[in-house]
Amino acid sequence: MKTIRAAVVGYGNIGRYVIEALEAAPDFEVAGVVRRASSKMSIPNCDYPVVSSIEELSDVDVAIICTPSRLVGESAEKVLRLGIPTVDSFDIHPEIVSLRRRLDEVAKAHSTAAIISAGWDPGTDSVVRTLLEICAPKGITYTNFGPGMSMGHTVAVKAIEGVKAALSMTIPVGTGIHRRMVYVEVEEGYDFAKVAEAVKSDPYFVNDETHVKRVDSVDALLDMGHGVNMVRKGTSGKTQNQRFEFNMSIDNPGLTSQILVSAARAVLRREPGAYTMIEVPLIDFLAGERESLIAHLV
Repeated sequence: MKTIRAAVVGYGNIGRYVIEALEAAPDFEVAGVVRRASSKMSIPNCDYPVVSSIEELSDVDVAIICTPSRLVGESAEKVLRLGIPTVDSFDIHPEIVSLRRRLDEVAKAHSTAAIISAGWDPGTDSVVRTLLEICAPKGITYTNFGPGMSMGHTVAVKAIEGVKAALSMTIPVGTGIHRRMVYVEVEEGYDFAKVAEAVKSDPYFVNDETHVKRVDSVDALLDMGHGVNMVRKGTSGKTQNQRFEFNMSIDNPGLTSQILVSAARAVLRREPGAYTMIEVPLIDFLAGERESLIAHLV
């Protein structure tokens, strides 16, 4: 089995967990970590090269983009233009189609491939939603997240001026409706009311009931746990009242990083272009010989 050399682009929560997942995988090794020049030397006890440009690393087979979602497009484009495949966990649902189009053009122009939005939602939950719709083509699927920390929403709050630290919790109300509980530490000299208004008007939050609370310590509240409950009720053929339910409780960055590493394996099996997870055969995400996997799973 050929060892796949993966570069980790970005080193926040996801980047750290991706390295752990790469170390645990039988067919990967870490080629190095790419960070901004201003912060690239600040990784204690890192056993891998830390650089400010992926071009400084040798023999990179695939790049795992671990930047905040709003930086994914720019980060992925730079890597794809070098002919290196990319995977990311972009999680801004209304912008997924436009990102796919954007990266599809770049990937095809440079004879490489990208898998986008390869997290758990969007990502593996998207695959489950697709499977449920195969089973019952007519019907409604409700996806209920949490309760738990949303990494994408938390990163969005941290980027707001005046926020010292933040935590965004997703609370399921039911039937796919969610409440956002946002806890912030405010930098000295900033008006909490203005910070709260900026949070509520951010695209991540405008469509949900959002409550912003000021706290002395975000760290005292921190818990990476999350989960999902997905329910579909619909019709198979002409048979009504078909009901399906999917549940999971997870460590958020731990699961996201594992899916990214699996997607990094799958992207190497793609023709040039950009793909979401529902477009890729599930077997391509797994390590091992194809017929053995079929014998085990079918």
